Amino acid sequence: MSTVLENKIDVFMNVRQVSNYLHLNEKKIYALVNEGHIPATKITGKWMFPKELIDKWMLDSTHNGLLHDRLIIAGSDDPLLYRVVLRFTESLGSKALLTYTSTGTRQGLDLLNSDKVDACCIHWGPEQESARRHPSLLQQYSKHSDWVLIRAFKREQGLLFNSSSLADTPKVPAIFDSKFRWSVRQAGSGGQRYLMEVLSKHGMNYNMLNITDTSLSEREAAASIALKKADIASGTRALASEFGLDFISLGWEAFDFAIPRNIWFRHLFQNLIASIKSDLGQDIAYQLGGYQLSQCGDLVWGDD
Repeated sequence: MSTVLENKIDVFMNVRQVSNYLHLNEKKIYALVNEGHIPATKITGKWMFPKELIDKWMLDSTHNGLLHDRLIIAGSDDPLLYRVVLRFTESLGSKALLTYTSTGTRQGLDLLNSDKVDACCIHWGPEQESARRHPSLLQQYSKHSDWVLIRAFKREQGLLFNSSSLADTPKVPAIFDSKFRWSVRQAGSGGQRYLMEVLSKHGMNYNMLNITDTSLSEREAAASIALKKADIASGTRALASEFGLDFISLGWEAFDFAIPRNIWFRHLFQNLIASIKSDLGQDIAYQLGGYQLSQCGDLVWGDD
C-alpha cells in the first residue's frame, strides 16, 4: 500500500510536496500558480502538480533552456518556413525534435501563452503597420512581458486564383463580386485579418463575399482553388508558385516569431534562423518568390 502511495506522489504532487521538492515556501508556489508560471491543475478544489511537467519546467529554466532538444512552433502557415523546417529536421535525425504546426496567429498565441508551444509565427496586417500592430497584439496576452519578436522575413501577400477556371481574369475590386466563390481563412488568422482590411478599403465587408469554403491554413486555401472548390483565396505569392496559381499582389507584410526570451537563446531556434538565412534557405525563397530575408533573425521588439 505504501509503495502505491509513493508512486502516486511521484506522479502528482500537492502544494506542500512541490514546495519541498523545489525548496520554496508554499506562498511562493501559490504566487507562481496565480501568475501562470508553473504547470499545475486544479482537481476538486486542490492544486496538483505533475512531477514530469515540473521537471521539464525546471529544465527549461536551466541555462535559459539551452539544454533543450525540442522546439515546437505554431501559428501562421508559410511555404518557405515549412520547407526549411523539413530540411533542418532531416539533418537533426534523432538528436532533437522540431515541429511546425499551422494554427493561425491567434490560436498560436493562445498556445504560446499556455506554455504549450515554444514559438508562434504571426502576421497581422501590412508591413508598414507591423511595428505597431505586432507588439499591440502580443500585449493582449498575460505573458507578453516575457516575449520578444524576432523577424523571420517579409513576404508578398495578395489573392490567389486560377485563370484557366474563370471566364475573365478578375481584378480588384471586381474580384469581390458574388459570382466568384471564395475560400476564406478561419477567425483569428492573419490571412483573415489581411483580407478584411482590403475589403474595408473598398467599402466592403466579409459578409458580402460568396464564401463556399473555410480553410484552416493558407496552403489549404490554395488547395481549395486547385481542387476547384473555390475560385479565389487570400495568400502569398509563394503559395501561388507552389500550386501553379495566378496571383494579384496587394502588398508586403512582416512575418515574425513571437518567442519567450529563454527560447530565443536555444541552440535549435538559433540554428533554425541560420537555416533560413543559409544559401539553401535563400534558394528556396528565390524559387518560391515574394520574400525579403534581409532582416531575418533581427530582434524587432521586446529588448526593454
